Amino acid sequence: MHHARRNLSEDPELAATLIGGEGEALSLHRDAWVDVGAFEAAAAKARRAANPAAYEEALSLYGGDLLPEDRYEEWAVSRGEELRSDFLALLSEQAGSLEARGELDAAAAVLRRAVSEEPLDEDLVVRLMRVSALAGRRREALDTYDRLAERLDKESETEPAAETQQMREEIASRGGLSPELTKELWERVGDLRMLSGDVTGAATAFESAISMAHPSDPAAAALHRKAAEAYLGAHDIESADPHLSSAAKLDDPAEKSRVAAVGANAAWEKGDLSAAQELATKALSLAETTGEGTDLAQAHETLAIVCHFQGAWREGLSEEVERLGRLPDGDEQLAGVFDIHHCIGQYHLYGDGLWEHVEDYARETLDRADQLGAVRAQAFAWCLLGESLLLQARFDEAAGCLERSGELHATLGERSGALPWQRLAELFVSRGSPGEAAAPLRRASAIATISPMAPHMWGRIYATSAFGALEKGDPAEAIRSVRAAAAAAVRYGNCPTCSALLNPVAAEAFAAIGDAEGAGPFAEDAARVAEMFDSSAWRAMALSAEANLKASEGDSSGSAGLFREAAGRYEQAGQPYWAERTRARVDAPAGNAGGTAPS
Repeated sequence: MHHARRNLSEDPELAATLIGGEGEALSLHRDAWVDVGAFEAAAAKARRAANPAAYEEALSLYGGDLLPEDRYEEWAVSRGEELRSDFLALLSEQAGSLEARGELDAAAAVLRRAVSEEPLDEDLVVRLMRVSALAGRRREALDTYDRLAERLDKESETEPAAETQQMREEIASRGGLSPELTKELWERVGDLRMLSGDVTGAATAFESAISMAHPSDPAAAALHRKAAEAYLGAHDIESADPHLSSAAKLDDPAEKSRVAAVGANAAWEKGDLSAAQELATKALSLAETTGEGTDLAQAHETLAIVCHFQGAWREGLSEEVERLGRLPDGDEQLAGVFDIHHCIGQYHLYGDGLWEHVEDYARETLDRADQLGAVRAQAFAWCLLGESLLLQARFDEAAGCLERSGELHATLGERSGALPWQRLAELFVSRGSPGEAAAPLRRASAIATISPMAPHMWGRIYATSAFGALEKGDPAEAIRSVRAAAAAAVRYGNCPTCSALLNPVAAEAFAAIGDAEGAGPFAEDAARVAEMFDSSAWRAMALSAEANLKASEGDSSGSAGLFREAAGRYEQAGQPYWAERTRARVDAPAGNAGGTAPS
């Protein structure tokens, strides 16, 4: 211990605090700064922040391969590979974030760094070639290819893959890729950023496209409408308004429908629900006239949100089922409408004064959808009913409803239906069968990979996976799921409220290993969600996350008080399973995770 302390610090007083002992075991003090822990914490923070600066901070903490003097020791290999893999993933994610913002030079610099680490990774090489070409540096892109080809020939006597060769020929012939960022490319970048949930990056891209468009170009009005939509996604009404005014100048009926829908969103952001209702109705009327499926779906979605803000979602849902129930279930554009209703349904399931009625109107919706023969509406209603029963801990009834919803979604052959499978997995874990959760989670994951609901699903999926690991007494596996959730949020976007369960579960996983630094950010995120939607359920999750943070800090008294308060809040929210599980945490020994669920 003497020699270890002396090597850790030249300051005798500081050194004496860095290593402690209990019996024959020696360990670093939990407050000691460790580079691996700091890197992993910064990586998680970067993925939540989803901005290049946060990534740069995390990458700066990676000092190279783990324990270079012991890198070939069996006990160090897997951990070193895990850290290196995370480092490379961060580089890839940072490059993607920069590229999406149009910062191609910076993206290319990050990709060059990644390729220097993995020179034979053709996916990275192709990305570097493409970004270099888009930035107008075709010669550099071709040189990158030549270096790959030379290395492959030297080390394995092979040549680049056909796709890589094709990219090289497209760049050499000036085909397929533009030598500079055009208006169309900026618009495409904006569209992709909107799909991924990066509304700030999308707004920047649309602004760039607008700057390159001639004011008389009819396409400029559509760009203004897209920019307004992006700014509204960030709740920046002041920046959205001028674009919305410019967008209104186009006479195309389909575009008028889109502008009216965006205008309705702006109106409810300002609190003018009467104007929002009028504009949403206008958008629907115009969309029905033009017959554009996407516009029709957007108008329905906007009307659903307006009804929600008016406190009339139940009535609006009934009218929606009447309208949509008469349309072909095979129309995939309508899937997005019910996805919006699923999101609003979550607010009702967890809202004070709302959750008590969800079961009743889920049954009413199911009855009407059955009368109309509307399969998509039936699938929605079965899921909502199953969710209500699940939260009430009526597990046997809930299982049948969720399975039926999943089966109906499967017959529609589209990209929705991840939610019932995720909820079914959550049910298995809740009733003490975490091993059974793997199959429905796989189904949910497969759908989420290609679903427009991806930003709302991946946090849920990984939260359920982490929840199951905790119930099996494996906090390390739970933490791996938490980190995977952060990576998925970068790729697909993230809905903080839909991912709310991840926060208390993640805090519990880190508390189980005494890692306050790891638990802290999730306690903060849980508190932010509770402030956004102040209800007993979300407040209970915030209290539970804070209690786990206290436990990780060794404050057993403070932790117990918060767990008791959280359990009371779960009772008020009508969630007896979570109330009992949280109450059981009051007397759980420090560092214990999982296995506390009531039978």
